[in-house]
Amino acid sequence: MSSLFERIGGKDAVNAAVDVFYEKVLADDRINGFFEGIDMNAQRKKQIMFLTFAFGGPNNYDGKNMRDAHAKLVEKGLNDDHFNAVVENLGATLKELGVADELIAEAAAIAETTRNDVLGK
Repeated sequence: MSSLFERIGGKDAVNAAVDVFYEKVLADDRINGFFEGIDMNAQRKKQIMFLTFAFGGPNNYDGKNMRDAHAKLVEKGLNDDHFNAVVENLGATLKELGVADELIAEAAAIAETTRNDVLGK
């Protein structure tokens, strides 16, 4: 079976998804405070590389592991509700871009595998 990366449309689809995703995240009062002072161009690039890798595409991700990358946010109160909001925004993004429900569910399941590391559990 081809990777989720290929089935959702490859590089162009991931690039488009990351742009729409951050529009949603930055408009979401539940989580946008975590992005204050963040260089969003750099953040977008990291997210594109991470999702490409997580969805089974080429592994060019050279960022920190999820636990280290989010440790300061956990200190600021990052919790399951925030994680859920991020997954919800990812799902809404993929839906808006016409991705099939079963692929959205697969993306959410992949995101779920990072929950404990992101939240420092």
